[in-house]
Amino acid sequence: MNQLLPCVEVDAKVPATASVIFLHGLGADGHDFEPVVPLFNLPWARFILPHAPSLPVTINGGYVMPAWYDIRSLGFDPHAGPREDEAHIRASAEAITRLIARENARGIASERIVLGGFSQGGAMSLYTGTRHPETLAGLLVLSGYEVLPDRRDEQTRANFDTPALFCHGRLDPLVPTFAGRAAYEAALRPGRDVRWHEFPIQHEVSPAELQLAAGWLHERLPR
Repeated sequence: MNQLLPCVEVDAKVPATASVIFLHGLGADGHDFEPVVPLFNLPWARFILPHAPSLPVTINGGYVMPAWYDIRSLGFDPHAGPREDEAHIRASAEAITRLIARENARGIASERIVLGGFSQGGAMSLYTGTRHPETLAGLLVLSGYEVLPDRRDEQTRANFDTPALFCHGRLDPLVPTFAGRAAYEAALRPGRDVRWHEFPIQHEVSPAELQLAAGWLHERLPR
């Protein structure tokens, strides 16, 4: 598949000088975070909210739903075999990379693009961003975790030091806090701006979390 993913686009209020590509969670679509965009108060940024392809999802009894990849089990035991479908992850990463390339073609340099997402979308933003060949402005991971951690040798030098913000609910029953924190700790290295914040919520976002994310986006994409 070389087609562009269908997207919800929220245009900048002034000529765009930055872009935010934000990936939804399992079973949602690009409209899920559309109401949040005004809260970020970034009128110079274009927001790209793509729709994941529809796939049968094992943990939901094979029901077909929007998903960036199939999830075979709810556990995070590294000895229990592959939890996610690697081929799906790689195909989704290629599709997301094409969206970045389209923003480049529209005049937005990679260093002015933040890639982020929630849950499964957060996992995909981390996976795709760390492998992108050009430096991005930042990675925003909400209630996410790291997929294919044994493939870290694929990560590119271009985004080795890219700032990242990890936010997680300490009461999350679906993606346990330890899984999100493990992704954060794997991203840590001297001199890199990587931040971890926990909130008293479950598998969701909160006003306080969005306010924090808004401030971080303004740092990463100043006017």
